[in-house]
Amino acid sequence: MTHPNTLARPAVAEPAGRAVGPSRGARAGWSPLLTALGLFAAARATGVLVLAATAWATGRHPATLLARSWDSLWYLRIAAHGYGPTLHLRPGVVYSDLAFFPLYPGLVRAVTALTPLNASTAALLVSWLAAAVAACGIYAVGARLRGRAVGTALVLLWALLPHSVVLSMAYTEPLLTAFAAWSLYAVLDGRWVGAGALAALAGLTRPNGLAVAAAVLAAAVCELARRRGRVSHRLWTGAALAPLGWAGYVLWVGHRRGDLLGGYFAVQRSWGSRFDLGAGALRFVRHLLLHGGRFVFPMAMVIVAAAVLLFALLIAERAPLPLLVHSGVLLLITLGGSGFFASKPRFLLPAFPLLLPLASALVRTARARPWHATLVAGALAGLSFAYGAYLVVVAHTPL
Repeated sequence: MTHPNTLARPAVAEPAGRAVGPSRGARAGWSPLLTALGLFAAARATGVLVLAATAWATGRHPATLLARSWDSLWYLRIAAHGYGPTLHLRPGVVYSDLAFFPLYPGLVRAVTALTPLNASTAALLVSWLAAAVAACGIYAVGARLRGRAVGTALVLLWALLPHSVVLSMAYTEPLLTAFAAWSLYAVLDGRWVGAGALAALAGLTRPNGLAVAAAVLAAAVCELARRRGRVSHRLWTGAALAPLGWAGYVLWVGHRRGDLLGGYFAVQRSWGSRFDLGAGALRFVRHLLLHGGRFVFPMAMVIVAAAVLLFALLIAERAPLPLLVHSGVLLLITLGGSGFFASKPRFLLPAFPLLLPLASALVRTARARPWHATLVAGALAGLSFAYGAYLVVVAHTPL
């Protein structure tokens, strides 16, 4: 498959004719974005209410579950005390907080320093604001490629993913998706320095933030080849910036551990996480098929399989190269990594371009048979809200 142009043109041009005044034009431009953001906020607020009702019914506090579950505790410790603590579970098993990238806890620490908020509330505030910024970026990418209706549908589908409850928790996926969405939009718009800077920030947020840098670099190489080397210095600057965040933290951890290139990966191995081309995941799936397991594990397997199918559809629809690389690298990291099988759907939350084929189909259905589209959206919402509450309140399985 070839991609003759890395940079996609806007999907819809303004019609010619009578001039539109600035205020009317601004309203027309902002209204679809506000609609998409409102749908996202309504979906996530409803999900939180369902989770809260489930938590109260079981005698637990929803705010504690949202702010202090699993990895959130590590981020809060880093925000409060910096790096250093380790958890010794048993001989030979040591969990180090160096596995967690620094930008999110750094933002939490900044908010607690500048406001009277405690760490838990600050962590939720950072995540919720980042989720809103991510929703705006996802809308912008979808609207640019396939029109405003698809952009709105793309945001709604992202808000209704089975694991979208994570977007309301003190986790890093909202922040990574915000940087990823706007970096990809900047690439599509030819704004290379902005794209590279946002990719660098994504690389400081999560290990799989490397996917954003890969997308920027792939687009830069494609543009360089297309223009036969005659490109602006901005492209070179953006390409140079893109991997700095991820590489800088990995090297810092390596230096701190006394193994510059391998120190960070040794930390990950101590958590049971390594890239083995999927061998560990295949062994787990085989065990799951033969002996069964908790509900979250077959659900994770179905979600990852659906993501692979959606990636094939994205390729068939000839999506722009940066979106393919971003989603493909996230899929590769998710499929090829061992350990924490139940977390794999969460790792794919930033891969929102995978939802583009579904968003386009939902818009076509809504125009032809509105009630069918309403039923689909309602079914997705029911699954998302119920499964999200189950994951956080009932499952007791690491997210």
